[in-house]
Amino acid sequence: MRKIVTPLTRQVRETLRSGERCLLTGQLYTARDAAHERLVQALQAGEQLPIELMDAVIYYVGPCRARDGEIIGAAGPTTSGRMDQFTPLLLQLGLGATIGKGRRSREVVEAMRHYKAVYFAATGGAGALLAQRIRSVDLVLYPDLGPEAVYKLHVEDFPVIVAIDSEGNDIYEFGPREWLDKQE
Repeated sequence: MRKIVTPLTRQVRETLRSGERCLLTGQLYTARDAAHERLVQALQAGEQLPIELMDAVIYYVGPCRARDGEIIGAAGPTTSGRMDQFTPLLLQLGLGATIGKGRRSREVVEAMRHYKAVYFAATGGAGALLAQRIRSVDLVLYPDLGPEAVYKLHVEDFPVIVAIDSEGNDIYEFGPREWLDKQE
């Protein structure tokens, strides 16, 4: 298991390979559909974003409400494809990686290859376990969106798999083929 510290520089991203298991430590931003839409609208209106995207990592999650004594509730990944229409623009602005679950569109994969970004997959259904790796939570933008607001998380040894690397190698494409080959 490879340990990686954010921000996720291009030099590090280019060494990651699809299928590689990693533990992330550092800062992640959270954002889902509504937050992505607002970020892109702000950019299209010529506004400067109040968050730094260069080499940043966005986790597609809408965390559950924390119970007493917890800093965050369950924090499992959401389906990444819902953010695909917004992702190429954010990658163009320097976003280094995204974390979610499921396939990405061909346009996103091409943008990742062009901008040397990566896509990590987190295990769906493991939100309570993933929340144990989150050390702090700070509200950053759009508080009216509730759990879908943009939060800054500090994580320690957050488990992910490189689903799509900076060369466009996609585990959702080659993984099933490799599995079938092993069955023969």
